[in-house]
Amino acid sequence: MKMSRAIGAAAAAAIGLALLTGCGADAAAVPEGWGKLDTKSLSVGYPENKGYKEQPASDRAKANAAVALKEEGGLRTGMVSVQLDFATGVDDAGEAAAAAGAGIGLGATRKETSDVRLAGAESAREARRIDYEFTSSGKEQTPAPGTEMTGVVVAGVDSKDVPFAVRINAVKGSLSRQDLDAFVESITVK
Repeated sequence: MKMSRAIGAAAAAAIGLALLTGCGADAAAVPEGWGKLDTKSLSVGYPENKGYKEQPASDRAKANAAVALKEEGGLRTGMVSVQLDFATGVDDAGEAAAAAGAGIGLGATRKETSDVRLAGAESAREARRIDYEFTSSGKEQTPAPGTEMTGVVVAGVDSKDVPFAVRINAVKGSLSRQDLDAFVESITVK
């Protein structure tokens, strides 16, 4: 009887430890009131409490693995997007950031570039953050031409060596610096 209890206690302890280490001990926190986009390479939070809604797969561009949009008056005033495997020959966060940075576009002003450490798979935690500003073109249901916009892109390579770029773009001033930081801090790489 004592042997059965000892084996049962040891098994319970082992299961408990496995649950603690396997259930997101390295997962990023998503702020209260935010939703989460989940892809095969990563998950990222988006400010659902500020009107962002996940876009159905059937409505998003093929280049995007996941999208959340904020629409006001028929215009897209904010967007969170995840692109996977968007470049070839990319082996690390620096190369992924260079490729993603090229996609920011002409006329954008880079404000800051920094190395960040994401939550998730140890081999994929290194990433690069690029903060930038641009003006809206007024095309494809975006705000009127010349509207000031702000953006952040986080780029890296997941644990299976798939490059990723996670972006948030919004009308300037609609998201605080804390919101943009929370966006970056909500990313968990798989």
